[in-house]
Amino acid sequence: MTLKNITASALVAGAAFLAFNANAAIVANTDVTPNAIFGSGNANGGFAVDTQNNVELGLRAKVRFPKENTFPNNGTTTYTFDPGNGPGNPTATRPLWNFEWSVNSNVDGRDDGAALSDYRYLLSIDTDPGVGTSYITFDPINVPYADNSIGTNSTPQGGGEEAANPLEYAALISENNVAQNSWWLGTFLDPTFDPNATGIYNFMLEAFSNDGTRLAKTEMNVEISAVPLPAALPLYGAGLAALGFMAWRRKNKAKAA
Repeated sequence: MTLKNITASALVAGAAFLAFNANAAIVANTDVTPNAIFGSGNANGGFAVDTQNNVELGLRAKVRFPKENTFPNNGTTTYTFDPGNGPGNPTATRPLWNFEWSVNSNVDGRDDGAALSDYRYLLSIDTDPGVGTSYITFDPINVPYADNSIGTNSTPQGGGEEAANPLEYAALISENNVAQNSWWLGTFLDPTFDPNATGIYNFMLEAFSNDGTRLAKTEMNVEISAVPLPAALPLYGAGLAALGFMAWRRKNKAKAA
């Protein structure tokens, strides 16, 4: 999926955080509610999820090229990928991975639960894979128009609805409680994004009530790391070369005799 008409804007949260448990543990490598409702063929699972105050927030990264439901996190909130753009990728500056997010503003489905538009959200994306961090932050839901997949707790896999215009989008987020999307980092950095850069990108997703109270927060890292050769492999290669050389010497000695 692509990003449509989203303007980056910082959300200033108030000083009151009474409903938020800062010590709550993010659950790694788990499902979101109700399913992966965006696109087609996207499986649930592999999300880093925080659920508090009847709000569920999920983040994950997955292999996009080739397209597969692989979330290389080793059971943690850090997802590791090779550098490069991957097989079948039509764009040289696009990495082989996507990052995906999920928001559910009424995870237990109670009658008085909030619709998406009843809260405010903050997605923070680290654009610097180096030691430092440089975030762009914006609300991915409360915008004039976006191609987010929208649904409820009963929406089936791949069954999210996308608005055709701003009027439809406003109605969807005011009547539903689930929003999801899948993006690639270059959307926010193109044409300067380098898929071969190694390092770590940090992602955070937060939900706030209108009075500034933070309700939930999840976080993940995406590590781009070139896979080193196993330590024994160079020695193994050197051993083969030595054996080859010895065989060559024996053969040439036999010819000389």
